[in-house]
Amino acid sequence: MEVKGKAIKYGNNIDTDVIIPARYLNTSDPAELAKHCMEDIDSGFVKKVRKGDIIVAGKNFGCGSSREHAPIAIKASGVSCIIAETFARIFYRNAINIGLPIIECPEAATGISEGDSLSIDFDRGTITDLTTGREYQSQPLPEFIQQIVAADGLINYVKQAIGNGR
Repeated sequence: MEVKGKAIKYGNNIDTDVIIPARYLNTSDPAELAKHCMEDIDSGFVKKVRKGDIIVAGKNFGCGSSREHAPIAIKASGVSCIIAETFARIFYRNAINIGLPIIECPEAATGISEGDSLSIDFDRGTITDLTTGREYQSQPLPEFIQQIVAADGLINYVKQAIGNGR
């Protein structure tokens, strides 16, 4: 599995309240959540993000409350992957559960700049900065996580598994 996109860069401790502010939690509609994604930290996010773009961030991305709204808003905005130095554990699991791939790679998180073009190979665990030519090595996504992402989330993955008699 591979994705390509431009980097949108953030710092440390990006919490779920700035990913999707609490005032919008009266809906679970992905399209509506996407309209307000990142607006309290980056008011221009929804205008600049393009399908396939990749968020690159520092430490503890997704800290705060355990709401699934945060990764849903990010995915619905068109983001194909998040690279960070580290993730809050509950955000990590919520992202995988909704089919949003995420990668921990401190070197890439610090080395990649805003607007760089990136290519990520999840099978090999490589992140290539096409702008600078630099390649970063992370842990490859395990096959079962890639299957969850390919199924567009854990619920669809389980439905497919049940349907296939796994």
